[in-house]
Amino acid sequence: MTDEPNDAIRAVEAALFAAEDALTLNDIQQAVGPDIEVKAALETLAEHYAGRGIDLVERGKRWHFETAPDLAHILRREREEPRKLSRAATETLAIIAYHEPVSRAEIEAIRGVQISKGTLDVLMEAGWIRPAGRRETPGRPLIYATTPVFLQHFGLEHRRDLPGLDDLKAAGLLDPVDEAFESLELESAEGDD
Repeated sequence: MTDEPNDAIRAVEAALFAAEDALTLNDIQQAVGPDIEVKAALETLAEHYAGRGIDLVERGKRWHFETAPDLAHILRREREEPRKLSRAATETLAIIAYHEPVSRAEIEAIRGVQISKGTLDVLMEAGWIRPAGRRETPGRPLIYATTPVFLQHFGLEHRRDLPGLDDLKAAGLLDPVDEAFESLELESAEGDD
């Protein structure tokens, strides 16, 4: 970026800085007007802020400024610990993230137990899931999907960045009982051959 940025770049920068939430390209275009080349301004700004105290990032097709990851520890403050998600909510969120769009009945089939409406309400209040329409099947059940807020909260650019099975095993996040059942199934399948 030159020493004196042009008015188009300054307008895009101001729109992003003043926004309460991350903005899509269309949101930025509406804020700055049709005569400004938003993509070019975003590229210039991203280059300008690279290596500084804040970064211009795109998450889930939405742009915003965030603290550089290596400086986040400076801004941490002691605060009240937010309420942790219940196991049911965590499992439900994982199912929605990996299988979206998914209906309540599909979530229950995967979990093997019914979920309370409160579980979905907690996830919607957090802004992590949203209703994504209705399935074209009898009864037209409501289906759920994750939101850009979910991606932003978990530091993901896209859903495809979710960890895979090998990543979860390597991190020790899979239930050892599940792994034991998995190895037993493999042994019995080999014995049948």
